[in-house]
Amino acid sequence: MAIIPTPLTNLDRRAGYWWELSVGQVEVSRTIVFDAPRRARAFFESLVADNIGIGRPESVSAVFARQVRRNTPGVFRTRVFTQGVDVKLDITYKRCRVKEYLKQGVALRIETVINRPHDLGCLARVHHLPEIQAKGREVNRRLLMIQRAGQDCAIETALFERISQPYVREGQRTGALRFGDVRAMALAGTLCMVVHAVAGFTNRSLRALVAGKLGTTYTAVQMTYDLRPLRLHGLIYRLPHTNTYLPTPDGIRVAVFYTKLHDRLLSPLLAADHPPAPQNLRAALRTIDRAVDEYVATARLRPAA
Repeated sequence: MAIIPTPLTNLDRRAGYWWELSVGQVEVSRTIVFDAPRRARAFFESLVADNIGIGRPESVSAVFARQVRRNTPGVFRTRVFTQGVDVKLDITYKRCRVKEYLKQGVALRIETVINRPHDLGCLARVHHLPEIQAKGREVNRRLLMIQRAGQDCAIETALFERISQPYVREGQRTGALRFGDVRAMALAGTLCMVVHAVAGFTNRSLRALVAGKLGTTYTAVQMTYDLRPLRLHGLIYRLPHTNTYLPTPDGIRVAVFYTKLHDRLLSPLLAADHPPAPQNLRAALRTIDRAVDEYVATARLRPAA
């Protein structure tokens, strides 16, 4: 500051006029190197497909740990850029951005660019730089935590058997979280929301979301009943001295696994004989149907008339 020229004279300074350096832009990055390029590309392509909606207000609010209301000004979106064979994921929150891409084909690169520190609740003076950097690192950490949950959702047989069957735990008999049950699937789909992994949820906040997925009335008593098996199965835990719950790592994996298996695998397969299923798949299913009908006719299982 002693070297930078200033238009302020000594008289101005004695009158109390002065200036200070402020932060114009801060970039905080993190790089994770994979042991093989093929693993890096496979992971990143899957990551982009699963996080295309992470720029929506409710999701970006969890990434940046800031409240986003209907009247909150700014742009909240996700964009995917392609340059040749390279793909970049760009998340926008007000004047802040997060860029995610593969660097040299072997490293996952996350860059959080803060163009206005006030958007993250920080002041812009230069001596606030450590606080701004810490906020940027937290954004990178939360984004990785959210994305890791979506990529590592396969569950072992023991965990599936434990949560899908009732059993006695802590001296209490707990109900089952059965795959395919309407309420169980609504609970799983709601727990998948990224905001819960960061901010937690209450009986009231979760109940409104579950009711929306069910499309019917869902009472506080029903929510309390459903929270009990989730807690006893070790899928959620309650913060001490609060009414706030957080999903456990197993809880996030189970919720994402249930939702992906139901929405992305079983539902399309069960409707594979109707558009928009591919034509070759529908033709193959018709061939199978005809072969099964021929076997049933040969076995004379149906009435002759």
